[in-house]
Amino acid sequence: MVVRVLTVEDDAAVREMLAIALQRGGFEVVQAEDAAQARAVMAQRMPDLLLLDWMLPGVSGIELARALKRDSLTRDLPIIMLTARGEEEDLVRGLEAGADDYVTKPFSPRELVARIKAVLRRAVPTASEEVVEVEGLRLDPVSHRVTVDDRSLELGPTEFRLLHFFMTHPERVFSRAQLLDNVWGTNVYVEERTVDVHIRRLRKTLSETGHDRLVQTVRSAGYRFSTRT
Repeated sequence: MVVRVLTVEDDAAVREMLAIALQRGGFEVVQAEDAAQARAVMAQRMPDLLLLDWMLPGVSGIELARALKRDSLTRDLPIIMLTARGEEEDLVRGLEAGADDYVTKPFSPRELVARIKAVLRRAVPTASEEVVEVEGLRLDPVSHRVTVDDRSLELGPTEFRLLHFFMTHPERVFSRAQLLDNVWGTNVYVEERTVDVHIRRLRKTLSETGHDRLVQTVRSAGYRFSTRT
């Protein structure tokens, strides 16, 4: 099955460059020049991944990413942000908006294709189908749901995988590098600080039911999932 990538970029020359690089990488490419066109394309047929420019006319890429992650129909759509902004604050903003990765311009076509393949690998559901439960927090890998009693918690795909890994490996301390290897996968172009952003997002959701205390920071070591204080 050919992977369908939607590129949202207002610069026609950049769109063409992206199309050529992605087609050479074996992807099917559809294009949009702004958020409105992107939504029209997605309404006809949902892509497998969204390549989204930060600076778009009208609705920005950041705004579109946030809106897509709030929508139950598109919240699991993998998003890679493309931007000329390379500061750490901008990286954090992009990831907190729901992006799965962040590519700073200029970039090589080979790097971009490698990042897309890495994000798609991470988006594949976990092979384990066993339901796990800790202190009323229940994660079902098959239905991709996290619940507490009858309440459903909305997690993005990366936070879901991160929580699943934590719940199946309790009471162990994992460094950021180890979490990247186990949750994001090896040979992935993701910085260690990305882990901190997703940990914050995971804790924010778990705080709704008081389970954020289970995700603990271990100073100078990393993170662990524990019922102990």
